[in-house]
Amino acid sequence: MAKEECKALLDALSKVTACYRHLVLTIGGASDSQNLREELQKTRRKAQELAVAARTRLTTALRDKTTGKEERAELERLWVLFSTCLELLETDMRRALELGQEFPLNVPKKPLIQTGLSGGTSAVAARAMSAQKMKYEAGHDIDAADLKDLENEINQVGEMRYEMEMKVSVPQWTVEAKQDPGAELHSTVSAGASSLGLISAEEPKAFCDVSRVLAGIIFTAVLLVAIILAVCVAKLS
Repeated sequence: MAKEECKALLDALSKVTACYRHLVLTIGGASDSQNLREELQKTRRKAQELAVAARTRLTTALRDKTTGKEERAELERLWVLFSTCLELLETDMRRALELGQEFPLNVPKKPLIQTGLSGGTSAVAARAMSAQKMKYEAGHDIDAADLKDLENEINQVGEMRYEMEMKVSVPQWTVEAKQDPGAELHSTVSAGASSLGLISAEEPKAFCDVSRVLAGIIFTAVLLVAIILAVCVAKLS
């Protein structure tokens, strides 16, 4: 049960983290707005809630001495994935802080970044950019206060990562991967090569069949011409 719960938490965390990264890319662009900043705030806080829950569950499971060898190996793999996901989240939060400071909402004279994400890129971006999704009171400015909160939350995530290393020691180089590096790429290449091989094998066969048909037609035509010539010579003689 512990393993399944941890997997579910990590799956949710990875999706929310990916959503947050997608939204961060729009800061300073043509679609940047107060709506976007609000969505960024909600998304990163949801990610932090999931991170705290995943850390607590994984820590408890890994410190349990009764955990079997196979299950522990899987939990250690999940721990490494969680650590990597948390590192990516912290990196994106720092990027959001830098971009937010560089492109504050209350300074419209700042030039915009041409992110290329101003269109309908996904359901997430559409939700974040929709002016009808959320209503704000006049004069409400999330920008300055949120940047200060973001800075504090970055420090909290950093402290969380430090506490993780102190409570549970799982060196990444000791965790075995379930498949060889690039196995997915190799399988794709192999499949492509097999398809090409199949096509290559079929093409000569088809070519040989066509050649045989043409040879038969030519032979029949020559035979008919020879018979006609023979009949003509017999009549003339």
